[in-house]
Amino acid sequence: MAIEKARAHLRKFDMEDRVIVYPISTATVELAAEAAGVIPARICKTISLRGEDGCVLVATAGDAKIDNAKFKQFFGFKARMLTADEALMYTGHAVGGVCPFGIEREDVKVYTDVSMKRFSTIFPACGSSDSAVELTCDELFLTSGALEWIDVCKDWA
Repeated sequence: MAIEKARAHLRKFDMEDRVIVYPISTATVELAAEAAGVIPARICKTISLRGEDGCVLVATAGDAKIDNAKFKQFFGFKARMLTADEALMYTGHAVGGVCPFGIEREDVKVYTDVSMKRFSTIFPACGSSDSAVELTCDELFLTSGALEWIDVCKDWA
């Protein structure tokens, strides 16, 4: 089960007890915000995109959208979303619960977008469509194994 993979991953950082399982769906930004009792922007969505040699995950604020020009300038290729099947194959998490935790493939690269840095804490999914974990941006960066903070989003400032 994907949530158990995410929990096991967070256990390495002594954070597994912070995983929240809600009695309602958190599969969209709006649903997750309602469940957590926060504004949608504080939901950390993990966008899964095709990389040149695998998959690129970009963790962004809930109100941010990928800016194609910024993305191409940074990565050198066009942003293309993975299909639901591809997202599951690369991350081990189904759409609605995709997160940067418990990913065992070396061809998946994780980045965190600066759109989240305006919040003291954010709520990424935790491998299922009814879970989340409240983390600081620094904790997300650390636990996700992100390569760097990037600026590839728009519509959030």
